[in-house]
Amino acid sequence: MNIAVFGSAFNPPSLGHKSVIERLTHYDKVLLVPSISHAWGKKMLSYEDRIEMVSAFINDLPLNNVEISLIEKELYVPEQSVTTFSLLKKLQELNKEADITFIIGPDNLLKFDKFSKADEIIKRWNVMACPETLPVRSTDIRNAIKKGEDITHLTTQGVQLYIKAHHLYE
Repeated sequence: MNIAVFGSAFNPPSLGHKSVIERLTHYDKVLLVPSISHAWGKKMLSYEDRIEMVSAFINDLPLNNVEISLIEKELYVPEQSVTTFSLLKKLQELNKEADITFIIGPDNLLKFDKFSKADEIIKRWNVMACPETLPVRSTDIRNAIKKGEDITHLTTQGVQLYIKAHHLYE
């Protein structure tokens, strides 16, 4: 089994995320892993809201190999971030025979040396930088909402509906 692990804040999921995921169809499974606590202190909506948005996002994708992973909740210790190393280690324990690839954006590739146990990650797992083919970032969605602009060209319908129903990012 080949598993791609795509971790992100997903604050909210964007069409940029979708453009990466669409290029991972050759994996048996693509796990979307929302960060429970960002390693570099990034402010995010609640984990629960982001889980709901990722679930809606996955439902909007015409792909059978994509699922959400809540593994970070299991690994989380209050006031600490969950490291990529601990995440991948736990996923490998749960999927002993799997070939795991950690998917990162080019922005994180440039600071990969700052990841906890970066050398160990590279020794034990595949790491693939996968830039968006559609340059839409979560920040674009949040900024558009603050300005009262339409976001239909920035994210999927399910995510739009969730954001609107819960008055998020206003």
